[in-house]
Amino acid sequence: MSKIRMNTELRNKLFNKIKNVFENEDTQEREAFLQARETVDQQYTMASELAKEVVARSYPPEDVSVLRSFKKKYGQPCDVVAKDKCFYFAHNEDLDDDGDIKETKSHFDFGLFGNLNGSEYSDEDGKKFAVAYYREELKAMDCNPDIYAQQSENKDNPHKTKHVDECMKALGKIGSNNYSNSDDTGMAKTFNAPYYLDVIGTSYCRSRAIACTKNEYEQFETWRIAKGNLVTKHQTWIDTIQKQCDQLKIGLKAYRYLSEGIELATELGIQVDEAELIRTNSTGLTIYNPSNLASMIKGMKNKHQSREAKILARKQYEESIN
Repeated sequence: MSKIRMNTELRNKLFNKIKNVFENEDTQEREAFLQARETVDQQYTMASELAKEVVARSYPPEDVSVLRSFKKKYGQPCDVVAKDKCFYFAHNEDLDDDGDIKETKSHFDFGLFGNLNGSEYSDEDGKKFAVAYYREELKAMDCNPDIYAQQSENKDNPHKTKHVDECMKALGKIGSNNYSNSDDTGMAKTFNAPYYLDVIGTSYCRSRAIACTKNEYEQFETWRIAKGNLVTKHQTWIDTIQKQCDQLKIGLKAYRYLSEGIELATELGIQVDEAELIRTNSTGLTIYNPSNLASMIKGMKNKHQSREAKILARKQYEESIN
């Protein structure tokens, strides 16, 4: 039987099948990402409960109730209570270089697209957090939640913009900034809902700082750092996958026959059904030995090792030296 020649369609199918395995392997980077996401959930629970206490100290529920009754009685002039999920928290327990008391203040946004650096007007990092947090849900909707990580060294371009827009639409983000968060739908609306609190004021984010202690402020910072850590761990994990995929693309592009691609998959421990892949024929050049390429890609992984495996590896290393 004549060998089946490679073509673009076959290469793409093989690539996607192998890449899917890369993304689901139990590597150190993937585990760190999943752990970071669990930490975010824990920190959100603690920080949101703390925010309720801090906000209620400045805006007691009984005052909120009175003002709402005034609004019903007098209308718009007394419309000074609103739901908000972002707040300026501040403490006065630090000293400046001259030894005088100084205010330490930052903007904390509990929304899905909330900033990670304390800037009310920062939006991009919030989007990176959102796609990392809902990665599996977005993958299931045929979106690419890894687009920011994959394009981390590239400026905005049509490819990046297309996939980011698809992710934002799938998440339910409405508008181009955080001012329209109350209009968000779907996952974004569900995520944001528990974090809205009653705040007294008339400006966006009720920009007058809400007093808290230094310890409370630091707890809010710990929560926000956890969000940033999720973005970092997502980036690190996708970087490892990207490196493997870059080598995989080079090899598949070079293979002339489908059997070489299937041999590569087999060497990587991935079973491929040739019948699912066969379409039309094409040609190419063979420069990557499947066994060697498989070894190279395997070497890029940081898989978990058992204690016994680590001891064995150490013994083999010492024996090689001796």
